[in-house]
Amino acid sequence: MASSGLAYPDRFYAAATYAGFGADGSTSSAAISRFQNDVALLLYGLYQQATVGPCNVPKPRAWNPVEQSKWTSWHGLGSMPSAEAMRLFVKILEEEDPGWYSRVPGFNPEPVVDIPMHKPKEEPQIAPASTDVISIPEPKTISENGTSVEAEDKDVILEGLSAISSHDEWTPLSVSGHRPKPRYEHGATVLQDKMYIFGGNHNGRYLSDLQVLDLKSLTWSKIDAKLQGESTDSAKTAQIAPCAGHSLISWGNKFFSIAGHTKEPSEGITVKEFDPHTCTWSIVKTYGKPPVSRGGQTVTLVGTTLVLFGGEDAKRCLLNDLHILDLETMTWDDVDAIGTPPSPRSDHAATCHADRYLLIFGGGSHATCFNDLHVLDLQTMEWSRPKQQGLTPSPRAGHAGATVGENWYIVGGGNNKSGVSETLVLNMSTLTWSVVSTVEGRVPLASEGMTLVHSNYNGNDYLITFGGYNGRYSNEVYTLSLKSNSQSTVKEETVAENTSRVLERDVEISQDGKIREIAMDSADAELELQAVRGQLAAEQSRCFKLEVDVAELRQKLQNMDALEKEVELLRRQRAASEQAALEAKQRQSSGGMWGWLVGTPPDKSES
Repeated sequence: MASSGLAYPDRFYAAATYAGFGADGSTSSAAISRFQNDVALLLYGLYQQATVGPCNVPKPRAWNPVEQSKWTSWHGLGSMPSAEAMRLFVKILEEEDPGWYSRVPGFNPEPVVDIPMHKPKEEPQIAPASTDVISIPEPKTISENGTSVEAEDKDVILEGLSAISSHDEWTPLSVSGHRPKPRYEHGATVLQDKMYIFGGNHNGRYLSDLQVLDLKSLTWSKIDAKLQGESTDSAKTAQIAPCAGHSLISWGNKFFSIAGHTKEPSEGITVKEFDPHTCTWSIVKTYGKPPVSRGGQTVTLVGTTLVLFGGEDAKRCLLNDLHILDLETMTWDDVDAIGTPPSPRSDHAATCHADRYLLIFGGGSHATCFNDLHVLDLQTMEWSRPKQQGLTPSPRAGHAGATVGENWYIVGGGNNKSGVSETLVLNMSTLTWSVVSTVEGRVPLASEGMTLVHSNYNGNDYLITFGGYNGRYSNEVYTLSLKSNSQSTVKEETVAENTSRVLERDVEISQDGKIREIAMDSADAELELQAVRGQLAAEQSRCFKLEVDVAELRQKLQNMDALEKEVELLRRQRAASEQAALEAKQRQSSGGMWGWLVGTPPDKSES
């Protein structure tokens, strides 16, 4: 979805010409031969579906296997809309040949644009209240061609994330070790100051490698993980199946990999568990009816449960079903929520607020991207569309989200024309959107299929992105240092200290004439401050609940208005029917008199 250049349908026609499909429907064998047979047949079917429509031609004779295969590919698309076929055609071409657009005749490549917002100051900065001098090295210049200029940043490697001093600005990390293969639609999670990356998609091929970035040393390493079979014999281990579009969720000292697209999909969702201590994958036995196999879903940790929503199954059908996995009993439960759920979608983002509200934002169908926000009350199991404040986010799919406190950060994504360049934050207590930062140029931060994780390192909060696809696959790592709670605590303590000094100047004279100072107990002040913070959090949660209730009441009022209109219509119809019946009865009762006047003989049956 995140690609630059022509918009649809012009982008589709440029892709079709490059792939060897002529305007008259002819196919260039020299051009199409660069693809494997199955890919070439799929491109042919999508091209016919986009330009001609559903297949209505008769099946060719069996002795012509080439034409029969082409007919089967086209006919198998059924009634797929033309716009969806165009988008799938371009996406498959980009997966097979990421640089196709730069080789289209008449294409003018975009200039290399560096990120202008991380320019370091000439003078080194000294961290306050510390004797250690941390110099800010020149960050790597991230250019559009995906290359990076290695910086002299040994201090950064030694200090890890704590050397990042600028706040609310994305900074490319300079890492050591062997970088993972560029990818998107992978999974990522943080466990014990390490970011784990598993699977993904590269050039249309699913990956199965497990990589880890040590956030202390900023060093990449690959884990030689095995899949433990049912047998306890450690020699009987196998490799994990490649997958993409799955979800990684940390739980205790392990993490789960849930769902995802595979080459040979199973009927139901597979839950895998990785143990970092033994470097072993295992298939988790679950109970109940598992959801249908899928990818592009969201999986959200809520207490001791995982809430799964939406995605796309192996037959490319979009979903909007809701399932809950109890992690204590490993039992699946499908949920029938009330209210209007989000439309079927994949590549959306989800999070949980106050251990009660599931938020769903954005995502896409096969031809449309969304910017809607839906809230599910996990206690009443009711969907709602609460009113939002601040800016209106642009439609996007393939974006990534991470929660820090009451703030939900959204990065990247695409809208079928280009990558989304701004990083957004939603205050979940007030439902207010705002922009954190914006990048310029075709950089990995404006990609789809990237991952975003949150790490609290040395008391500071960091957002970390990896990978993505915007016409090129990325393996870059970026970090965003958030304003830490410790800084705000220092400010609050400073205010409290100044207030205490003022109060110390106040005196009161006791009955015996002695002067006694009034001093504020710092411990009591801290307890009071924590109590105020707790009250504020409770009030914010209450406001959020009220906002949801208001949205629900609005929906009910709209339904009542519609019912009142239907009742009024029925009343009118009933009045009209009664009037018609009365008139008919009157005509029938006066028929004898009028018949006598016109000379009509009476009915013999009445005589």
